[in-house]
Amino acid sequence: MRQITFALALVISLSAAVAAQTASPKVNQTTNQTGNSYGYIFAAPGGNSEGGDGALHIGGGGEGVFKNGAGIGAELAYLAPFQSFGDGIGTFSINGSYHFLKSSKSGKVVPFVTGGYTGFFREGYSNGVNFGAGVNYWFKPRIGLRLEFRDNVFPAR
Repeated sequence: MRQITFALALVISLSAAVAAQTASPKVNQTTNQTGNSYGYIFAAPGGNSEGGDGALHIGGGGEGVFKNGAGIGAELAYLAPFQSFGDGIGTFSINGSYHFLKSSKSGKVVPFVTGGYTGFFREGYSNGVNFGAGVNYWFKPRIGLRLEFRDNVFPAR
């Protein structure tokens, strides 16, 4: 089994035109609070902390956001170097998040922070963590764009 001995940094987690968004947060215009769940797909270019070739992280997930801004989500994805896409690994993440719901009067711009558990798998399984921050921009209900920086880290063996 080929061991991966680097900390994976997803430099730009740009969810390319998240038209697969199933629902935008429902904002009460009086209180500017939200609470809803939605799904998304993503394509995120990245790299690793030791340099080398770039990588692509593609997948999908879902998140539920409560009225107080707290959220919980999960993702399933594939992470591979650009030059040898078949040599990638699978990732599974469960995250907590906090969404700053009152950051804009319109409710269209919603910054957030996130972090949690990541499992890496291919011919074995390795545990890790992830953390990050970003912003959701809701063009209209059910269509948004998510810009995110996320770092996935797992211990070298």
